[in-house]
Amino acid sequence: MKRIVSGIKPTGSLTLGNYIGAIKQFVKLQKERKDDEFFLFIADLHAITIRQVPHELRQRTLDIAAMYLACGLDEEKTVLFIQSEVPQHVELGYILQSNVYMGELERMTQFKDKAQKGQESITSSLFTYPALMAADILLYDADYVPVGDDQKQHLELTRDIAERFNHYYNNFFTVPEPIIPKVGARIMDLQDPNKKMSKSEDNPKGYITLFDNENLIKKKIASAVTDSLAIIQFDPINQPGLANLINIFASMSDQSIEEIVEKYKESSYKNFKEDLGQAIVDVLKPIQEKYQALIKSDKLQEILDKGRDTANQYAFKKMRKCKQKIGLGRK
Repeated sequence: MKRIVSGIKPTGSLTLGNYIGAIKQFVKLQKERKDDEFFLFIADLHAITIRQVPHELRQRTLDIAAMYLACGLDEEKTVLFIQSEVPQHVELGYILQSNVYMGELERMTQFKDKAQKGQESITSSLFTYPALMAADILLYDADYVPVGDDQKQHLELTRDIAERFNHYYNNFFTVPEPIIPKVGARIMDLQDPNKKMSKSEDNPKGYITLFDNENLIKKKIASAVTDSLAIIQFDPINQPGLANLINIFASMSDQSIEEIVEKYKESSYKNFKEDLGQAIVDVLKPIQEKYQALIKSDKLQEILDKGRDTANQYAFKKMRKCKQKIGLGRK
């Protein structure tokens, strides 16, 4: 049996990109890997690298947990919990800061991009958070971590930290391997297909949230950027906007890109977009109904309580051994 660990930050509403690139893949993994166990956490500690409104952060944390369950997460084989409710994440994160170098942290894309823009309000936690991210994974001896293409760098650093620690302290951590979805791993902005669809973007037309209603979804798809070629083909270089929509369609309908192109090669962009909008609604509407029922019930709290207790039990034992390994404490 292998262990798969994943986390998601509660910063902004969940988008279609989150669903295709993370949530759907996680649920699919559970169906494919029936003998494996899954740890999934809401990374609220990572969210506070940027100042948050407290009550909004708490609500988004619950929203994400409920939405994962509504999307088909198997509660029986998943340890679902909130990161900040397991204090060993922070404890191990600090220890791993002592096993990662400044140069490695400076090369991390998220920090480097903001530093190059000359932003003076960058918090020290944004600089050091890759160590906490490594702790999130290594604390549970993850065998695999689902990652998108843009997250490989962080997992590679986690692997480097684990191997460095193991060299000094005799193979203590499991070195995780990535699981990278083959289709739909990177969904782009509907208005700017050169950048990833993000819940933090200012233009709401650029992303679809999992909470958007039917009319809003269809409007956003209808206004999505395409091109003047009026030819439905998969050409990410010359038709990035259309390629993004085809990728979304393939992911939402569980068809191949080739099947989508073949089906719509004689269609107009208008008809293609109308069908895509409906396909998205057909998937999200039942999910939204399940979410509404769950967020108002006690069941969500019970699941999170159980997940917290299980994660705490495992994390406590791992940290106790870790501190013994490196010489902390009296025994």
